Amino acid sequence: MIKMLDLFSALKISLNKDNYKIHIASYSENSPLEAYYDNSFKEWQEWQSKRNFKCEMVISLIQYSHDVWMFAGVYKILGNEWIEDHYEYDTIILPNQEEFIGRIFIKHKRTGRASYLWGTEKIEDQFVLHEIRPKALTIQDYPGHNNVLISHRELKIIINQQVETWYGALSNIKGIYLITDTHNGKHYVGSAKGEEGIWQRWCNYANDGHGGNKELKLILKEKGDDYMNNFQYAILEIADFQIHDDNIIERESYWKNILKSREFGYNEN
Repeated sequence: MIKMLDLFSALKISLNKDNYKIHIASYSENSPLEAYYDNSFKEWQEWQSKRNFKCEMVISLIQYSHDVWMFAGVYKILGNEWIEDHYEYDTIILPNQEEFIGRIFIKHKRTGRASYLWGTEKIEDQFVLHEIRPKALTIQDYPGHNNVLISHRELKIIINQQVETWYGALSNIKGIYLITDTHNGKHYVGSAKGEEGIWQRWCNYANDGHGGNKELKLILKEKGDDYMNNFQYAILEIADFQIHDDNIIERESYWKNILKSREFGYNEN
């Protein structure tokens, strides 16, 4: 069993053992894993509602699964500033570690709600090496039509980065898709019939969150553009390009009836 700090020493990752915290960044309204995927984790971490980093250095770990955490870097704290409703920290990532970010996975069983743990000998024993991957973690490859379930931030990353497996799959199928508002449970059922199938349609949602839908436009106007981060995307049914558009529309109506998205969701008709 290799302790996390022993591993860091072996890899020559600098750390002041007398004054550091471990930040275990877990799932929240704004996912740290999604921030890692779109290269904004440093900025995500620097936004703090309290003065959580009263220390010299921070070891950042992002929750990957229940008891497994991904190494996201060791940061030196340079200072902080109160801005309106939060503390904005100024940090720099320390040298000799970039090649290990997203590759080192740590085993840690969380026993409380605390996300900012002072480094002590007792704490150090609770973090041990789980695995070192040959390549850094990236956004997941396309999981198959029956297993698509992604957040709006994940959709934006996939579209903006033109992830090859997703483009290859979604641009070659028509189909019926589902948008779920995870804040209130409302559904929107839509269909994709264009030249690049579901990919083309979902590009619109990635860009503006509503894709031209009247009801989605209204809620974003009321709640603000950030509200689109509550939207979740899935595929209900696929069809190839030989299927006539009339059949797609019929199946779209079928799913609207099943999910009652006209009566209780965001479908107007």
